[in-house]
Amino acid sequence: MTDIPATIAPHATSPHTTSSGEQVPAPGLRERKKQRTRATLIAAAVELMYAKGYDETTVAEIAAAAEVSTRTFFAYFPSKEDILFAESGVRIDDAVRRVTERRTGEGPADALLRALRDTVDSGAAGQDLSGELASRRIRLVLSTPALQAGAMRRITGAQRALTDALRRTFPDEITPAEAAAAVGALVGALVNTALTVLPDDPASEELLHAIGTAAAVALRGIGTLGAAHPAPGRPAV
Repeated sequence: MTDIPATIAPHATSPHTTSSGEQVPAPGLRERKKQRTRATLIAAAVELMYAKGYDETTVAEIAAAAEVSTRTFFAYFPSKEDILFAESGVRIDDAVRRVTERRTGEGPADALLRALRDTVDSGAAGQDLSGELASRRIRLVLSTPALQAGAMRRITGAQRALTDALRRTFPDEITPAEAAAAVGALVGALVNTALTVLPDDPASEELLHAIGTAAAVALRGIGTLGAAHPAPGRPAV
């Protein structure tokens, strides 16, 4: 049976606190069992795909490596493509919720950074996004042509959801164009950085550090959101 890497195994059974002080409750026994099965399937899939290639890996092989039936596989994932994007929708929903939970004195850029940081920190969907398995999933998605259409579809959906959340949360402080530009700048920085550094085959820590740096740079660039708007038709300087 494929061992569950620590980077994707469900979190400890006790509650934990995010860097922003949010208390995250521990899941129940049944949910932990489901998380473990999902984690085992994801780990098996990524290990096989990373070794053999995405196109060469079958659902039957993934199920066998995880010691479950193909029926169990399909109870958790509609296809082998979906396993590489597992829980992306849950993470986006979590980030959107956090953006809308505006805090005192917080501006749009601050809210966006906090939302993304806490989504990762809280282990939304029971997964750690900072380890080797997560890094390999990024590499597979960005380097496999068959996965790129699905990745773009999800990225576009995430950008729209986060843009709408910013607009709802800061209606008097940013324009629709500013919200779209802020989210686009952040997401574009993350994706482009990953594409740029991947050919150098960095270690997972280096890849994730580069992505984190890209997020910080992008958010510094949009840190003035909420300031006085320029006159219509005139760019801010």
